[in-house]
Amino acid sequence: MIVGVGIDLAEVARYRFDESKLAWFARKIYTEREMSYAMRKRNWPERLAGFFAAKEATRKAFGHAIPWRWIGVTHARSGKPAIELRERAASLMETRGVRTVHLSITHTTSVAAAVVILES
Repeated sequence: MIVGVGIDLAEVARYRFDESKLAWFARKIYTEREMSYAMRKRNWPERLAGFFAAKEATRKAFGHAIPWRWIGVTHARSGKPAIELRERAASLMETRGVRTVHLSITHTTSVAAAVVILES
């Protein structure tokens, strides 16, 4: 049964940071794994926008704010993205009866979108 759905859009242009703003966002918003993954890509702003959209969609699916760095986007060996809840957010799955978190991310050069579905 679906217990939560979240969707978000992020404009890629907002994630074309200069070095100082990139460092700030890296510390406040993204996990080390996310930054490492994004910066290996030629179009890294698209990845950062997609990760931000995934984090916001996760917050919407759970129905409240979760600290940004407590939500991590990871990838399976196949490349499929996944949500990893970290620190105190990890207990939300059990508390809410969530067994599976489904994530889909897509992006173009101008916009990124993410959908999260929580399943019991």
